[in-house]
Amino acid sequence: QLQLVESGGGLVQPGGSLRLSCAASGFTLDDYAIGWFRQAPGKEREGVSCFDSADGSTSYADSVKGRFAISRDNAKNTVYLQMNGLKPEDTAVYYCAAERKVTHCLLPEYDYWGQGTQVTVSS
Repeated sequence: QLQLVESGGGLVQPGGSLRLSCAASGFTLDDYAIGWFRQAPGKEREGVSCFDSADGSTSYADSVKGRFAISRDNAKNTVYLQMNGLKPEDTAVYYCAAERKVTHCLLPEYDYWGQGTQVTVSS
């Protein structure tokens, strides 16, 4: 059974950093597109960063380019999202997702989702 479990969220001051983890089980990361998404109250879910399933290339939303970095450890079957220079507008529930094939890995065309982890950026 395919499962995703996020961790690493929390409360951080503006300018601070957090690293989110997405532990995968029941499938091999290399065979799937993996995306990080976020959803703030009253807003639509948006793609933050992702690995494409075809070639493993990465993509980032414009709002996080230069601040966030996605990475993976295949031995641990885990994907990470390093978030630096956090801003109050980054406050949201962050989700990881997996799907064999998507049109673009930043689009929410995923069947498998984790439960989410809350990130709050506030002084």
